[in-house]
Amino acid sequence: MNIRKLFVSAVAVAALSASVVQAQEKKGRGAQTPEQQIERLEGAVGSLSADQKAKIKDVYTKAAEKMQAIPQDERREKGAEIMQNSRKEVRALLTADQQKKFDEMPTGRGQGGGKKKKDN
Repeated sequence: MNIRKLFVSAVAVAALSASVVQAQEKKGRGAQTPEQQIERLEGAVGSLSADQKAKIKDVYTKAAEKMQAIPQDERREKGAEIMQNSRKEVRALLTADQQKKFDEMPTGRGQGGGKKKKDN
């Protein structure tokens, strides 16, 4: 994996971990549930099968549980690893076409997508 891919992955992981932390802290006040995360994913990559949705929901749920188990002051560091692993697990459940779209998804608030600029 080259440095750019690693950096883009790290940014995506940080954004996802921040959203999971916020979701857990704001439960019931606009936080994204695993179902809402799946809707967002499906909007970006296209239709997901029932099997994909069930497996992805499980990944998101387990990631949220792991995040909750981490002390608040360690969530940024350790949460990034959890979210990176979750992202890999979700990506592995997608078709090749869905994976391409997944790789281009915006990573979070004010952040660009996973699409990389080509070197000249």
